[in-house]
Amino acid sequence: MVHAAFILIQTSPGKAWTIAEKISKMDGVKIAYPVTGPYDIIAYIESKEEIVQLLKEIIAKIHSIKGVRRTLTAIVMH
Repeated sequence: MVHAAFILIQTSPGKAWTIAEKISKMDGVKIAYPVTGPYDIIAYIESKEEIVQLLKEIIAKIHSIKGVRRTLTAIVMH
């Protein structure tokens, strides 16, 4: 079974494109898109293993990027 999650990310003004590019290069991240609306980036995470530990690692890396203000994670239910 493939486990998946979406991470919605708010950034400082003018940072979405640069941050999305950095996030899209992280292991486990399939894609990260700059978007319109209350969040600036949506990242899609996928793993064949348990996703919770992977999410913890990815979210810690995302929060270490200068310009990231807040995240919201939605795990896909199967």
